[in-house]
Amino acid sequence: MTTILETDSGQRSILQAMLHGSTAVASVADLHSHVQGAAHEFAVVIGPGITTGEATEFAEWARINRPDLGVILLRDTVDANALAMALRSGMREVVQSKDLAGITTAVQRARTVASAIGQTMLGEVQAAAEEAKARLVAEAEAERAAAEAPTGRLFTVFSTKGGVGKSLVAVNTAVALSQKGHRVCLVDLDVNSGDVAIMLQLSPSRNVNDLVAFRGGIDQGAIESLLTEHSERLSVVAAPVTLDSPDQASGEEIGQMLDGLKGLFEYVVVDTSGVFDDQALAALDRSDSIILVGTLDIPALKGLKLAASTLDLLNFSRSSWSFVLNRADAKVGLTQAEYESTLGVKADATMVSSREVLAAVNRGEALVTAFPGNVNSKALTAFAGTLAQAHATTDSPAPATERKGGRLRKRKG
Repeated sequence: MTTILETDSGQRSILQAMLHGSTAVASVADLHSHVQGAAHEFAVVIGPGITTGEATEFAEWARINRPDLGVILLRDTVDANALAMALRSGMREVVQSKDLAGITTAVQRARTVASAIGQTMLGEVQAAAEEAKARLVAEAEAERAAAEAPTGRLFTVFSTKGGVGKSLVAVNTAVALSQKGHRVCLVDLDVNSGDVAIMLQLSPSRNVNDLVAFRGGIDQGAIESLLTEHSERLSVVAAPVTLDSPDQASGEEIGQMLDGLKGLFEYVVVDTSGVFDDQALAALDRSDSIILVGTLDIPALKGLKLAASTLDLLNFSRSSWSFVLNRADAKVGLTQAEYESTLGVKADATMVSSREVLAAVNRGEALVTAFPGNVNSKALTAFAGTLAQAHATTDSPAPATERKGGRLRKRKG
């Protein structure tokens, strides 16, 4: 529809008779009131009785607020000044007031332009609606993914001193958890001298460094290809058995693998090399519990004290730490109480010296399996039970084909 703005009633009547179905108003205020309530208006014809200032002010308003509205200015004389003014203010056309055919043609062109602009604006609105819909779908998907995020728990066994029984604790904790009916994966990140495979009498065809071959595309299939089955409920990701591996998995690749494993297993137990390398940090970052292991001697205490200080600096909360004291019966002039006081951590489990420990290692069998009645077996089984109870998953993990993603707990700071 078209609106006519003209103060002269005679001129207004002529224009309204010529532009069928048009609406005529006599003031700019009435024009604003009408246009703001008429969304389908496509042209405004401003007659010669309206001052240039009023016409310009309305055109500038329409350019911003109603870009689909074609403003046509009628003047008794069309000169360069009128055209320049119209161009600056955003008017569509300037037509001589006596050129009735020109006025009709200008209104028709305004209709065509308004239709094109309307289609464009409709497309933009639809695009915005589709974008909003896509955003809502993405948010819903993100919420669903978060709800379905892996509930597996990860325990990292760590000590900066070798020979304290770190791998012994990792292996037997994993086996004990599996004996309690949980699905467990034991990961050996000691890529230079890992003993997990030997301690469980396994001959793995793949190891953790084979992650490099996937070039960052570490999906569920890639992770499953690295698993060596020990029993129905226990799988192992082994360390290399030789030192001639041409490539070593990066911390990022290790992190992707651990995230995936937390989606496949109820518990992931990680044995580390004993240094704060990228591989160990990837595991520590994702740990629900950090299991420190030490023996009742000054060098081991020093190493564990340094490890604890470093973990503090990296903002790993002590509430997530557990401590296993090995060979706690040693008569070496250092008591368990003195050890705990110096370290600032109480022992959650203690082990004593026993020939059966070495016998189980030499047999390639977990101590808790080979000698379940051994005092250390009972201590490690109880310790595993405590871990499971403290970090019990709320739901049983879904089948591997239904699980995606993983959780990452980052260090602070």
